[in-house]
Amino acid sequence: MISQDELQLAARNHGMPLEALRYPITPAGLHYLLIHYDIPDVDAGRWALSVEGRVARPLTLTLADLRERPAHEVTSTMECAGNGRALLAPHIVSQPWLLEAVGNAAWKGVPLRAILEEAEPLDDAVEVVFIGLDRGFEKGVEQSYQRSLGLDVALTDDVLLAYEMNGAPLLPQHGFPLRLLVPGWYGMTNVKWLAGITVVAEPFEGYQHTAAYRYRDNEEDEGSPVTRMPPRALMVPPGIPDFNTRARTVPAGPCALQGRAWSGWAPVTRVEVSTDGGETWGDAELEPLDSRWGWRGWAFEWAADEPGEYVLCCRAEDEAGNVQPLEPIWNVGGYSNNAVQRVYVAVAAEQKA
Repeated sequence: MISQDELQLAARNHGMPLEALRYPITPAGLHYLLIHYDIPDVDAGRWALSVEGRVARPLTLTLADLRERPAHEVTSTMECAGNGRALLAPHIVSQPWLLEAVGNAAWKGVPLRAILEEAEPLDDAVEVVFIGLDRGFEKGVEQSYQRSLGLDVALTDDVLLAYEMNGAPLLPQHGFPLRLLVPGWYGMTNVKWLAGITVVAEPFEGYQHTAAYRYRDNEEDEGSPVTRMPPRALMVPPGIPDFNTRARTVPAGPCALQGRAWSGWAPVTRVEVSTDGGETWGDAELEPLDSRWGWRGWAFEWAADEPGEYVLCCRAEDEAGNVQPLEPIWNVGGYSNNAVQRVYVAVAAEQKA
């Protein structure tokens, strides 16, 4: 059963309706959202970003300072690490995502590498900590939302301090006035409402690293960190839905299936589609890859000639050989459930005139 607390989380956070997979770039209002605490009330005129810690030249940068620097744009798919959690058994008490916690957007900002090089990390620097303005309690401890990256990852080319999404300033719910973008990594890495960057000489021990976002088999397991997105393909549900169950109905005849696929480890090189619940598979046609970090479109022609009930599935494979599993792998936090999507469809009998 879903608890009232979980319903409250589901009301605050929202997923992308899967029919929005038709858009190559997800409109900002349809992009998924997970907000850990509250949306901060930020006065952009008084806001500034601090860069400090193990650096030779600490910086304080206003939004105008950042906009004056050379900009870079990255199209990137972002997915919540808990996407698919509500489909796991035993049940996990947390944000009850099904499959809609994803979006693909064009982000513009300043390369983090340029700011770090300007600040000059010292020789003993090993990680970079990112501090958001959102504050709350977890496990009884008051804290700001904080995540870190190894210095080697932070210095890669496409990591951004982003101030625009889809050609417009960030919306309040998407991190205005500045957020971190780490392409290929799950959404929790992309700290919103960014206020501070601290370069440190030891691994970060904050809650979001040591307690949350770890793959653990049981509560006593120390686990391993959640990082990049494994491959996933999703399908635009065909036909029309039932209001309550979302079960689909399509007319008999040719049925064009389409969707998107992505992986944070390597480009997607194959998408397969099954129309019999995963017993047999056929290759979908892939669209050209427009961005290394953005999702890739696919299409498949289904000859839905026989009336009846069907289970449609799709799965992705990336260049590194990672393939979606048929069945989910359970863990304590409900992270990275990238088992194949199953869409229940009824093919309606042709009505006689």
